[in-house]
Amino acid sequence: MSTPSPAVQRLRLRTELRRARNKAGLTQRQVATKMEWHPSKLIRIEAGEVAVTVNDLKALLDEYEVTDRRKAESLLQLARGSRKMPFSEYRDVFSKEFLAFLALESSASVIRGFHFFVIPGLFQTEEYIRALAAGTAQGASLERLDRLVEARLARQELLEGDEGPQRLFMILDESVIRRQVGGPKVMRAQMERLAELAAHPRITIQILPFSVGAHQGILGPFTFFEFSEEGMPDSVYLENPRGESYASNEPEVTGKYLEAFWALEDQALVDNMSQTLRQVAAHTGEGSTDLALASSSEGE
Repeated sequence: MSTPSPAVQRLRLRTELRRARNKAGLTQRQVATKMEWHPSKLIRIEAGEVAVTVNDLKALLDEYEVTDRRKAESLLQLARGSRKMPFSEYRDVFSKEFLAFLALESSASVIRGFHFFVIPGLFQTEEYIRALAAGTAQGASLERLDRLVEARLARQELLEGDEGPQRLFMILDESVIRRQVGGPKVMRAQMERLAELAAHPRITIQILPFSVGAHQGILGPFTFFEFSEEGMPDSVYLENPRGESYASNEPEVTGKYLEAFWALEDQALVDNMSQTLRQVAAHTGEGSTDLALASSSEGE
């Protein structure tokens, strides 16, 4: 069997540590006090935001009274294997929360996403990335913008070969393909790229038209991750326009968002998607037509 990715090992470790602490009947604050840590340190470890050192892990296992030597060694191996996280070389342009997201993304076997504001990062063209960064990273130097573009393009290597997710299901609100990021020329090229990806055997792209009205995704975008490794819980990542994010693998949370995604799938367009996106590309900058009508007319 191949060695799990560092992201998977860190996720397993955080899950096991939280389970061990709960079994010991201890709160995060109680453990932090006993360890003489700032409370935020344990919170970050259990959230997977930072790695735990081998020495700190040994001390935690003592506090949790984990005496099974095989179990302890298994957790120590997870700690050693989780040190090097994906895209850690881009800490200068990505927040720790987004690096945690990328760790999930690079390890998932199935990714389901609903996007309400912009094209999914995995699908963005270089020109779209640059226009988006220039519009949102106010005051950033050209060097920083170049670095951000480089980092986002590196992320897209997941779509190449057989190392990435087995399936991607992406639902885009119609506002995503109507918003003129970078102007008509950039958006035409971006729509052509989406049309190409819609024909990929591992990728399903759907558009949620304006005519749907209110829907379960209207409060914001989310990404749902499934993993092929045994014992790995599903995870969901939530974000909002202010840059705030929240990740959870609690079943009551992930179950809610999986049901929301299925509901959005039922409402979104999927037939003839490559043709629909090429039509949008051809008419970008000329004003919008009803997407649902355009899609249905192509199938006639």
